[in-house]
Amino acid sequence: MKLDPEVQQAASQYQLGLLRTPVAGRTGELLGRGTGASLEFQEYREYLPGDDLRHVDWAAYARSDALMVRLYREEISPRTEILVDASRSMATGEGTKAQLTRQLATLFTHLSEQLGGRPRVFALTDDRPVVALDSDATDHIAALTFESIATLPELLADHAVPLRPQAVRIVISDFLFPHDPDRLLRQLAAGASSLWVVQLLTEWEANPDEMGGRRIIDVETGDQIDLLLNRKTVAAYKERLSLLRQSLIQSCRRYHARFAMLTADRGLLASCRDELCASEMLRQV
Repeated sequence: MKLDPEVQQAASQYQLGLLRTPVAGRTGELLGRGTGASLEFQEYREYLPGDDLRHVDWAAYARSDALMVRLYREEISPRTEILVDASRSMATGEGTKAQLTRQLATLFTHLSEQLGGRPRVFALTDDRPVVALDSDATDHIAALTFESIATLPELLADHAVPLRPQAVRIVISDFLFPHDPDRLLRQLAAGASSLWVVQLLTEWEANPDEMGGRRIIDVETGDQIDLLLNRKTVAAYKERLSLLRQSLIQSCRRYHARFAMLTADRGLLASCRDELCASEMLRQV
């Protein structure tokens, strides 16, 4: 498939923000953050269900009564899992949000393939189970529609997303659904070598205007409400959005995940240059 011109330009300027290590006789290997066969001790983090008990620091547990595991840098091929929110809220903003979602998923897929990786793209639809788009994933991404009602927490609760261990797990969503950020991020981080969280909003979702009386329609449920969008209402919304963002950021720090908040109206190239490089999800070639 011929890449979108902006994706093609971004792919020529950036690569995935993963550590490289030269290994005799092999190329394209990466250093992950899993707890498998160790090369070099890296750091500690809180124990998560599924972690290898051999890496629990029992001495630290005796001192602090907290289960901690040693993290090691390990050689991995860049197995990548890209989870794309395909709910109706991702189609707002006159198509800008949907377009950037497709571009990001395609870019991450292409950059992983360039490193010899095995990317799997999951479009989070209402299907159970969710099927990975292994073959010609970029073609499927280009044709992706945003019509589902199921949320990411619901799909995880139903074990509908067949995630694999030791993957670089990338999640693209607006996160504008009911959820507990700490619980959600803990589930997503479990077993992953790295977790990258991309929150994608439109400019209006990030910074709505005072528009007076309006009928607000929930794009996912069809529910309607008449609301006065005055200074007080907008301020209350912005406060809730700020609390959500801070909760996501704090949970990402707790589970050693990377976080970036993007505004769809700024486009792919600006998002790559600024937010995605700042979060170290991408780096310049």
